Amino acid sequence: MKRLVAVISSLAILLAATTVLRAAELTNEISVRGRLQRTIEPGGWVIATGSTKYLLINSSNFQSEEWFREGAEVEAAGETKPDVVATFMEGTPFEARSLHPVGQTTTGAPDSKRTRVLVTGDAIVQAQPDTAILTISVVTQARQAIDAQQQNATKSDAVARAVKAAAGSGAEVKTSGYSLQPQRVYKEGQPPNITGYEARNSVTVTMSDLTKVGSVIDAAGQAGANDLPGIAFTLRQDRPARNKALSDATAEAISKARVIAQALGGKVVRIVEVQEEGFQRPPQPLYQEGLMMRTGAAAPPTPIQIGSLDISSRVQLVAEVETAM
Repeated sequence: MKRLVAVISSLAILLAATTVLRAAELTNEISVRGRLQRTIEPGGWVIATGSTKYLLINSSNFQSEEWFREGAEVEAAGETKPDVVATFMEGTPFEARSLHPVGQTTTGAPDSKRTRVLVTGDAIVQAQPDTAILTISVVTQARQAIDAQQQNATKSDAVARAVKAAAGSGAEVKTSGYSLQPQRVYKEGQPPNITGYEARNSVTVTMSDLTKVGSVIDAAGQAGANDLPGIAFTLRQDRPARNKALSDATAEAISKARVIAQALGGKVVRIVEVQEEGFQRPPQPLYQEGLMMRTGAAAPPTPIQIGSLDISSRVQLVAEVETAM
């Protein structure tokens, strides 16, 4: 009998202790009504109720809502967290279980869920080139190395002077390569035989006046240049075109996210992450069949057709979509 009484007494004590603990927990459950304010600490928010402030330790759960802004009057239900320590401690730490504007009873669409979608947007903007880059070479051959070198030097000097005069003062002319190589003949079972030497001197011309490109080619050919692999056109002032391509790519990515959200029966609530993968296509080369240096006074001027450049941009973004469950 005494043993039974002891057991009953122990159970009563345990029940009382549990009740006290539960009552203590319930004392942290409160309802708060006030206005949203930013904290001194970046990214922090409080609910100000008169002279009392409650520091929202889980504000990130609600910041995507359209109504979540400074000065908005809100109602919240949650639990104070006295054990939480913040840098500036602007108010009592408070974890909101629900938070909504005054006059509403929910923080979002009823029975809703959120998911994230990854989309990519691409755009190409066409622009007219503003710079031409020409590589012009003088190639000479002779049996003796010194002869090939001297002949090349004479012609290269004449070509450089002619190119500078034809291109104008705004052009940049600089040496981009020089080589002197032996010409060998190979026969089976015998060491190679050097039959002569080839000298090559190349200059690169960078010019903004595209109307003079043909004249520069003709002047170089008449002065002794005999090799021009091709011409490249590029865009030196490319910022406006790049900005336009980036803007169009971003708009396309957002449009894709909205289409996906509508297909899921929901809407885009926020953009979580954006990453630019922008690029500009390299200078567009212009090759003409048989584009050799023309000589002779009767030779017709070299025709040059200048096309447009493609400036491309790519944007990848992550969007948060709210849909019905």
